[in-house]
Amino acid sequence: MITNSILLEVGNLNGIVYFILLILLGPPVLLGIIGLILFRTKNRKAGKVFFILAGVYLVVGLGICGALISQN
Repeated sequence: MITNSILLEVGNLNGIVYFILLILLGPPVLLGIIGLILFRTKNRKAGKVFFILAGVYLVVGLGICGALISQN
């Protein structure tokens, strides 16, 4: 019985904060870089769309992931 409760205990969760930050900031940065590349070439309209997608993803990610990180 004691071994079962030891297996369910949570250890160090510092890595999960970095994982949440990667999910929060990774895709907007990638979409922003793609948008910048497209904006500098002939596809200016597609670049603007990627910039908008990056902004929306960042706002939503800050709301959801920020709420998860702020709860202690």
